[in-house]
Amino acid sequence: MRANGHNRGVVLIMVVCVVALLGAIVTGMLQVNTEDIQVMQNHVRAAEALAVAEAGLNDALAQLRAQAGWDAGFEDKAFAGGTYTVTVDGSQVISVGTSARGFVARVVANVTVALDGPPHIVEIDSIKVNE
Repeated sequence: MRANGHNRGVVLIMVVCVVALLGAIVTGMLQVNTEDIQVMQNHVRAAEALAVAEAGLNDALAQLRAQAGWDAGFEDKAFAGGTYTVTVDGSQVISVGTSARGFVARVVANVTVALDGPPHIVEIDSIKVNE
């Protein structure tokens, strides 16, 4: 079978089109995978910030168990590479944690502290995360 001069370039054009299509598919898949990795990293860093904020809340609750009227709070206290700041406003304890990479989480707990003690009984009436 002999190819005429008219059909010689058609195969080359088809191969170029198929290679371009495969390149576009691979590029799209790489973009999706890159975005998935970024979302996962953001999730991990947000969880780190939440863990730091919860550590601040636990630290404050320990202080309240030792001294029922404690309201001094903490300012930029280091924990696990991040820091937390705790403020006590009446029965509300607010802990803001910042991870080592700058992600921030906030935990607000409404507490009731029993006056008999020490150690005083501290009950968490409600807790809000990142509101």
